[in-house]
Amino acid sequence: MGSKKLSREAARAIERAESVHVSSVSLWEIGIKAALGKLEIDLDDLVHSLNDRTFEQLPVTWEHAQIFSELPLHHRDPFDRMLVAQAKSEPLVLLTHDEALSAYGALVKIA
Repeated sequence: MGSKKLSREAARAIERAESVHVSSVSLWEIGIKAALGKLEIDLDDLVHSLNDRTFEQLPVTWEHAQIFSELPLHHRDPFDRMLVAQAKSEPLVLLTHDEALSAYGALVKIA
């Protein structure tokens, strides 16, 4: 929440939300980027930080995988598409800065 990369609008949306879910897909992608040297982060610290806050874990389910396979290909990144599938399935709002995901409709909030 203290990151300068997080927009004020996104921070406000997180603060106002009844609950905030963090997908295992996001941690998976972060782990891959860290392993490739594209991102410098300590995953243990990240997980502890998420656990210290009131974030809810969002695992990938069979239903998410099914919805993923049915999504139109507005976006080709499989991690982002799975986040959309999870948002559609639960239902949740996906908060993102990736404007290309807005093609999936109202379940995506650009901030």
